Amino acid sequence: MKNKILLLGGSSAQVVAIKTAKNLGFETVLCDYLSDNPGQFVADKYYNVSTTDIDKVLEVAKKEKVSGILPYASDPAALPAAIVCEKLGLPTNPAKSVEILGVKHKFREFLRDNNFACPKMFSFDFSENVAKVIQNVKDFHFPLVVKPTDSSGSKGVSIIQNIEDLQNAINYAKEYSRNHILIVEEFIERGFPSVIGGDIFVWDGKIELFGLMSCLRGKKGHELVPFGEKKPSLLNSVQNRNVCNELQKLVSALNIKFGELNVEILLDKNDNVHFLELGPRAGGNMIPLQLSDAYGIDLVKANVLAAMGQNPQIKIDEKPECFFTYVLHSYKNGIFAGVEYD
Repeated sequence: MKNKILLLGGSSAQVVAIKTAKNLGFETVLCDYLSDNPGQFVADKYYNVSTTDIDKVLEVAKKEKVSGILPYASDPAALPAAIVCEKLGLPTNPAKSVEILGVKHKFREFLRDNNFACPKMFSFDFSENVAKVIQNVKDFHFPLVVKPTDSSGSKGVSIIQNIEDLQNAINYAKEYSRNHILIVEEFIERGFPSVIGGDIFVWDGKIELFGLMSCLRGKKGHELVPFGEKKPSLLNSVQNRNVCNELQKLVSALNIKFGELNVEILLDKNDNVHFLELGPRAGGNMIPLQLSDAYGIDLVKANVLAAMGQNPQIKIDEKPECFFTYVLHSYKNGIFAGVEYD
């Protein structure tokens, strides 16, 4: 009888994981609440179940007797997957660690309490009176960053230069907040010009792949919108070593055992490593495919095998070429007419 894997999410970007699991000989079971998801036409079995409904996902996992669960490239599904895996004794990272990584204010608190670089920050329920928020950030230095604690892709994030703009920033962050918790933190002045992004891959608690790249961001007025990655990152050898050391230190502190994690890092003017995020899942915008090309490995396959408790046996064959991804965005509403390249 084939081993079964439960995949949480059947979007177009997640179909590659379903196909890979099938190619590896696993029976694929899919949960996705969207009735038009393309993954249902690829998976062996499909359940119209939300990936964030822990009880329903647990019910499906028990019924199908799955051997592993993979929330490929999905922020919302990462914690439910970890909780269900712990309940069933399936391969997983600690649910507590996944929860810390998935919610920005808990991650900031963990960084601060474990002696990692961390800006001043204040988190609050979005129903909080703005006067109380102002009182709590009165000693912060501008500019400030205001954001939801449970969104991704820089959605709902604002940079403000004065306290008069705080209310508008809070209103914007509310639109992208599911848990109703927002955060205000001091802006980190960069020493290295780009955000360092990409993914790492962990096996048996050790980072086997440091897939570090420079992030590309939107034009003026949209500087927080990510639209691509480029490799090489252009970090110098000292900066690269510091980033890698801090990443391994963080992975060890959280007791992360395996899997692909998405990174967003800033280096300040003193080259201190600031973690914006360490997402407990493979990166979006096709980052795993880009890194697979760049390092001569199949990261999607590695994700599937690791979720099933099997050693992915990462063997890196880094390519000397440059690798670049550009994701198309529109800066205004309208009807798509075409793309022009410079």
